[in-house]
Amino acid sequence: MSGAQPRRVVQRGLWFEEFETGVVYEHRPGRTVTESDNVLFTTLTMNTQALHLDAAFADALPPFNARLVNSMFTLSTLVGLSVAQLTQGTIVGNLGFSEVAFPKPLFHGDTMYAETVIVDTRASRSRPGEGIVTFAHTARNQHGDVVATAVRTTMVRMRPEGEQ
Repeated sequence: MSGAQPRRVVQRGLWFEEFETGVVYEHRPGRTVTESDNVLFTTLTMNTQALHLDAAFADALPPFNARLVNSMFTLSTLVGLSVAQLTQGTIVGNLGFSEVAFPKPLFHGDTMYAETVIVDTRASRSRPGEGIVTFAHTARNQHGDVVATAVRTTMVRMRPEGEQ
C-alpha cells in the first residue's frame, strides 16, 4: 500500500432515498440517566418543578415517592439516541413533533433504549433536493417499559450527485 491513500468513511445519517417506510431502527447503546443529568437539564431550562429537584418533596408524594426525570430531558434524549444512525449530517431541520406521550416515568439510574420506525417519506414539493421523513420514536427503560413516544417530522437532504 505504498503511497496509496486509505479509503475514508465518514459517519453520517441516511440520505432521503435510504429511508424505507416500516423499517425499525434500534438505537444502541442506551443511556443511563443520572441525578446530575436531571438536575442540570432541569435548572438549565429554568424548570423549577419540585418533582425534579426537591427529594424531600418528591419522596413524600404518591404515587411514585421519588424524583422524576424531567420529561423534556426524556424526549430530548429519545431523539438524540437516533441521531447518529438516522440524521447525523443529513437533516435540514425538524419540522414538528406530535403525539408526544410519557406512559411511565423515568427515574434516576434508569437506562433508556430507543427505537424508531419510519412512518412516511415524500419528496419536498417546495425544496428541491430535500425530502420529508416522519419518524415514530419509542423509548423504553431497562425493563422494557415504554417511557416516551413521539412522532417527529423532519426535512432531510437527498443524496448529492456523485455521493455513494
